[in-house]
Amino acid sequence: MKTLILKTSIIAMFFAINFGAQAQLTGRQIIEKVYNRPTGKDQTSELTMTLINKNGSERIRQLKQFIKDNGKIKKKIMFFISPADVRNTSFMNWSYDNSSKPDDQWIYLPALKKIKRISSESKSDYFMGSDFTYDDLGDRKVDDDTHKLLREESINGVDYYVVQSIPKDPDYMYSKTITWIRKDNFMGLKKEFYDEDGALLKMLHVVKFEKVSGILIITHSEMENVQKKHKTIMQLKNVKINTGISDSFFTERMMMRGI
Repeated sequence: MKTLILKTSIIAMFFAINFGAQAQLTGRQIIEKVYNRPTGKDQTSELTMTLINKNGSERIRQLKQFIKDNGKIKKKIMFFISPADVRNTSFMNWSYDNSSKPDDQWIYLPALKKIKRISSESKSDYFMGSDFTYDDLGDRKVDDDTHKLLREESINGVDYYVVQSIPKDPDYMYSKTITWIRKDNFMGLKKEFYDEDGALLKMLHVVKFEKVSGILIITHSEMENVQKKHKTIMQLKNVKINTGISDSFFTERMMMRGI
């Protein structure tokens, strides 16, 4: 009888391990899946940036954006098309995959006819009056933070992982971030940013994402600075994937030349 019970327990354990609930993902594993989501080899799009102040006044800026990822370096260049006061301003970011090397960033200011390299000290500055810092526009590496799965939530029938990320650098501009990540496609649809004192500073919401050429693309996002009561809305249209953008497009010469 004891032998039968023992065998039955072993069989039950086997089925529980192999056919039961999957092992719980760690916070780091979840963020890795977010970071490694397919994005295509390159992407072009038209971007509308809407800045809304605490009084509800709006400023609208039109840009063109180009991205290329060759597996080692992800390059992004953005050109301001309108209004006139920012026309021909351009920004470029190079992110290095699987490397501890920080992003390289440049901005071209046509009034000065000069390209300025963004220093590490300036990456906490806000980009062109928006609620995105220069650092927000780059690619933060998985190993830059310590990640912890706080809980799982279901919102409007969608299941999420809620992951807290604390920077390893004690002098980083945010003390922590908390991200809501869809379980079905590992897209981060909400993110909270906390300032150096641990108070909520900003909230990022993904309002809409679409599938373009089989790739999920965020086409409408909103960053709100709750302390300044200021919001930036980013909307993409005419998104094209894998059109074969040349590496020569992502240069300082192109920044000054414009499109």
